[in-house]
Amino acid sequence: GEVMPLDISARAAAYFGMWKRVPIGVCSFISPFNFPLNLVAHKVAPALAVGCPFVLKPASLTPIGALLLGEILAETNLPKGAFSILPCHREGADLFTTDERIKLLSFTGSPAVGWALKARAGRKKVVLELGGNAACLVDEDADLDDAAARIVTGAFYQSGQSCISVQRILVHERVYAAFRDSLVAATRRLKSGDPRSEDTFIGPIISAPEADRIEAWVASARARGAKLLCGGGRSGNVIEPTLLENVPDDEQVSCEEVFGPVAVLVPFSDFDEGLRRINASRYGLQAGLFTRDIQKAHRAWERLEVGGVLINEVPSWRVDHMPYGGVKDSGLGREGVRFAMEDMTEIRMFVLRRKD
Repeated sequence: GEVMPLDISARAAAYFGMWKRVPIGVCSFISPFNFPLNLVAHKVAPALAVGCPFVLKPASLTPIGALLLGEILAETNLPKGAFSILPCHREGADLFTTDERIKLLSFTGSPAVGWALKARAGRKKVVLELGGNAACLVDEDADLDDAAARIVTGAFYQSGQSCISVQRILVHERVYAAFRDSLVAATRRLKSGDPRSEDTFIGPIISAPEADRIEAWVASARARGAKLLCGGGRSGNVIEPTLLENVPDDEQVSCEEVFGPVAVLVPFSDFDEGLRRINASRYGLQAGLFTRDIQKAHRAWERLEVGGVLINEVPSWRVDHMPYGGVKDSGLGREGVRFAMEDMTEIRMFVLRRKD
């Protein structure tokens, strides 16, 4: 909080003010499968810091990380009822959204589910960290080797199962061919297989139905003229890292969230045109820009309709305390320790009339 001078007029000359933040109350958290410990901690730590009791529903496919964290918390001196971790399927979690005793719902997951939850949440505050189809723009003056090395990681780490995975790669036409060839070569060097092996980079998709969906989206794009640059194969639930070009803008691998190891390359001729193409998405989580021009970097920061603009870095980069979240269909509010703490508190004003 802070001291707030109130004596802005003669009528308020004898008044003194301060405000502070107080816990909002009980919070409910719903976390996703793809970072089953880290994304739980993003919600739990701020709640503990500000004194909000919470109930947490971890992803039904990956609940163990949250349960391990719960075991650690159970060994502390937190008061009884400070937290509950309740693994259950989505249909069993209705009260996480509708119970009026809960004052804040924080959800990380798909846009369709997130916005539906918000519509049913009543008067409680809602924070949504949803999906994206993150774009990365490589300008003509960029360090192409550096950009390719970062983008191949940003597109395919976690087998693309990240809401800020690089999905759309916009490259200036003057360097498009050279960059494409470099990126394809780097992608082909990635090793797929068992994630327990240290040299494996591409592991399995979370489930067979999700792998089927990704495979179908790639096939749909190819049927409409997209060119397969590399990848496209599948072994069980492991899909090869896949690069496509000449993809129609309305194909799902371009305009929706793939959540798999698939990225599309798109040439552009004018920097502002590239920014417009990034903004054409219904998502707006983070975007990356590779350039040596500080003026263009600032222009991108001004114009891109996203929650974060990263210069000479992929949008997949994140540290835990930065304000993280999106606009448009990518969500509402921000995570990051300080910013989550602000969402989990309310301002309470104190006014004192001095009697001199």
